Amino acid sequence: MSHQTGIKANDTLRKFFSKAASDKSVRAIKVSIVDEELSLSGHEKHHKSWKDDFEKVVKQFILPDVPCYVLYRFDVKSDTKNYDWLLISWCPDVAPIRQKMLYASTKATLKQEFGSAKIKEELHGTIMIDVTLDGLEQSRLSQKAPVPLTIREEEMAELRKAEVGHSTSVSVDSRSQAVSGIKFPMSVAAVTALSIFVDSSEVNYVQFYIDMTKESIELATSDNVSVSLLNDKVPKNDARYHLYMYQHKRNGTQTNSVFFIYSMPGYSCPIKVRMLYSSCKSPFIEELENLYKLKIHKKLEIDNDDVINEKYLLDELYPEKESDKPKFSKPKAPGRGVRRIIKSNE
Repeated sequence: MSHQTGIKANDTLRKFFSKAASDKSVRAIKVSIVDEELSLSGHEKHHKSWKDDFEKVVKQFILPDVPCYVLYRFDVKSDTKNYDWLLISWCPDVAPIRQKMLYASTKATLKQEFGSAKIKEELHGTIMIDVTLDGLEQSRLSQKAPVPLTIREEEMAELRKAEVGHSTSVSVDSRSQAVSGIKFPMSVAAVTALSIFVDSSEVNYVQFYIDMTKESIELATSDNVSVSLLNDKVPKNDARYHLYMYQHKRNGTQTNSVFFIYSMPGYSCPIKVRMLYSSCKSPFIEELENLYKLKIHKKLEIDNDDVINEKYLLDELYPEKESDKPKFSKPKAPGRGVRRIIKSNE
């Protein structure tokens, strides 16, 4: 399943969106994914103020075990003369992993279909208390509250200093890093795709990128990819982290080997990007192995000169031993035949 799912809003939902965005009679819209389409599942008219309506309206849309989106209208208008809206992404913990991934990877499409400029706030819920009025207020407070400088922020400051003062080139396979390591959190979509990769056979390839604005690791794509097409998935102009489950036979036994691949196209990427990906790599791998219990059999670093194919992966998994290499006798130095002893006349 690709992160870019191809799911779009159906005609009914599009028509409703075009009218509801500026219609003060509509308080909330429920959207669900039905038959690979974003579909209108319900809507509710406004009765009182947005706060007075909130819990009653949202409660009737939310089911304990079924994901959905809810678009909820506030009572104020923005500069565009449209009402401000809240996007609630309801993805309960008990929902199947496949549904979690589908909803997480389709949210951007929903925002585009409705109009991203109209959505002023977002709320993500996994348990019922998250989508109450108190849950919304707590979410707002957590976003606005000043926080002390974290270790990660201190590391980012050091990284920026290093970037300014860095006068030499940094190669892809450089073993020296400007900082010891920066740990970025994974987005919901990235975690969901990773869970499917770890727990099922639905996908064998996941690609991640670093969102420098959010300071997070995001899902780029996830899919089932044959080894012959793996090289085509590697961007030639952007850095990426990849996980690939290589299924093959070894001595007649079916074997699954997990590769972590760090791809960096080289000097075509800005130095800040190269340093950031290099600094985040080790903490990210540590999280994959320790928190998600993912056994990584081989860690690779590649650039544009490397071509990933079956031979490449097999050579990395099973490198040729020195004892297995054919031995050649050292050829004799060129000569002029048997040396002759010449006696001196003396």
